[in-house]
Amino acid sequence: MKKVELNATVSCVSLFGKRLDQVLSILFKEYSRSYLKKLIIMNQVFINENIINIPDKKILGGERITIQFFLKELQYDLPENIFLNIIYEDNDILIINKPAGLVVHPGAGHKKGTILNALLHYNENIKSVPRAGIIHRLDKDTTGLMVIAKNIFSYNYLFKLLQDRKITRKYQGIVKGNMISGGTINKPIMRHPFKRTCMFAHASGKYAITHYKIIAHFKSYTHISIQLETGRTHQIRAHMLYINHPLIGDSHYGGTKNCLHLRENKKNNKKYIFSRQALHAHYLSFRHPVRQNIMSWTIPLPEDMKELILKL
Repeated sequence: MKKVELNATVSCVSLFGKRLDQVLSILFKEYSRSYLKKLIIMNQVFINENIINIPDKKILGGERITIQFFLKELQYDLPENIFLNIIYEDNDILIINKPAGLVVHPGAGHKKGTILNALLHYNENIKSVPRAGIIHRLDKDTTGLMVIAKNIFSYNYLFKLLQDRKITRKYQGIVKGNMISGGTINKPIMRHPFKRTCMFAHASGKYAITHYKIIAHFKSYTHISIQLETGRTHQIRAHMLYINHPLIGDSHYGGTKNCLHLRENKKNNKKYIFSRQALHAHYLSFRHPVRQNIMSWTIPLPEDMKELILKL
């Protein structure tokens, strides 16, 4: 834990009369407004040496503000030389194409060998950014586009865009069964009461919406495009299972029977096996945090999904 102390005097006339949490978010842009509001409530903000724990307290002007708190440093902050497939980079953001099999963030069972470790090796300055700049995650075996913030300003900006649903993320997936048409799944999602690593659709869960369209039909399978309106954990995988069209290869949602086994030909018993969820984040779009222009990226399907389509 690292002790942090921030100090400022409210001298700008434009700040007079504003809420305390709003003023703090302007004075200390490297921290989010929600985090600063939490510090206020936790008695860690002082005005003229007096504790103030009211986020909506009006600022009159001339106040001396001090914030004191302990910052939890990364537990798994070891840089590792892991290849990153970089699609785009500038001073503020990094766009990568994540391969299958690579975990995004350290956690139980994956304390190293993650994208976070790779980012710390690629850019040592990114250690000062929360979560090493990771704005959103992809599951271990999902491939595709991710955005990384290279500084705290970009992190706060992009995280707010994500919360406001202003980052467009589109996927391609291949599911079991013949879908008749596209549609929208509007069903809350929550953690499974028994399978703690899984989510499932339930009325008591968090609001979740997934849109999908048909790209192509195969015998007993459908190639679809998917657009997230919300971004819950395992949302696509749980929603596809909910409508009885689980992703090919997704043994977590539907059991090992979801792993595709096809005979190569009639002369032998050699089988083609696809054993990861057939899901790829192929499109990403948002407004740049500094330049403010709309940027977008599109990448093709990975080779294993191209081969899967040929087999089907």
